Amino acid sequence: QMQLVESGGGSVQAGGSLRLSCAASGFTLGHYVIGWFRQAPGKEREGVSCISRNGEDIYYATSVKGRFTISRDNAKNTVYLQMNSLKPEDSGVYHCAAYGSITVQHMCISPAPRDEYDSWGQGTQVTVSS
Repeated sequence: QMQLVESGGGSVQAGGSLRLSCAASGFTLGHYVIGWFRQAPGKEREGVSCISRNGEDIYYATSVKGRFTISRDNAKNTVYLQMNSLKPEDSGVYHCAAYGSITVQHMCISPAPRDEYDSWGQGTQVTVSS
């Protein structure tokens, strides 16, 4: 059974850092494009960062470029999102998702309904206080 589990969320003050992890079980994460998405109350879900299967292609939303770094360790079946210089507007529930074959631009810029992804995690809450 394909499963993704996010961890690493929490409450921090503006300017702080968090590292999110997306761990896969039941499948080989290296065979999938992985994306991080977030949703805040009253806002649409948005793609934050996506990474190709081999890590060569990466997309960042304009709002997080220069502050967030996505990486993957396929040997550990895990994708990470390092978030620095956090702002209150970064708050929300962060999900990771897997898709077998898609460009990182399409995955992040045009998020699909959750059931269209090959796997979707339960989410981890990030709260940034001003």
